[in-house]
Amino acid sequence: MIVDKLSNAHLYYALSPSIEKGLKYLAQTDLTQVPDGKHTVDTGIVVGLNQYSTKEPEQGVFEAHRAYIDIQVLVRGRERIGYAFLPADGDDNAPSTGYDEKRDIQFFGSYKKNTETFLLEEGMFSIFFPTDLHMPGLHAGESIPVRKAVVKIPC
Repeated sequence: MIVDKLSNAHLYYALSPSIEKGLKYLAQTDLTQVPDGKHTVDTGIVVGLNQYSTKEPEQGVFEAHRAYIDIQVLVRGRERIGYAFLPADGDDNAPSTGYDEKRDIQFFGSYKKNTETFLLEEGMFSIFFPTDLHMPGLHAGESIPVRKAVVKIPC
């Protein structure tokens, strides 16, 4: 997992050409002018924009992806995101559902008092790899409307 400011995106271009393309898109595009929905960034790279209200931490559930890396950026608002490593057998965050190959998602344990979180604000991004569990959309004090862009980078 990586969390940083979009102004530092260039520091991560060397991770892969696809991550570079995704980060450049986020840094160079006025996302306030891009409509909600899915949009092609480049071959195999898609960005989805959507709006929602942040939720109580106790409503949070960890998720992970196998086929794609997520780059997440808030266009408007702020939210807390829970994070953990992909669990081993017997871990508290064991899978709670099977892997949905079509949606590239699997759900894991729910929010607990010891769940580590970080604050994602406008002008910041986070990158989640297939080994990273993440729990997006948690409120940071009170529920507020947010608008988020998520770039899907094929592994």
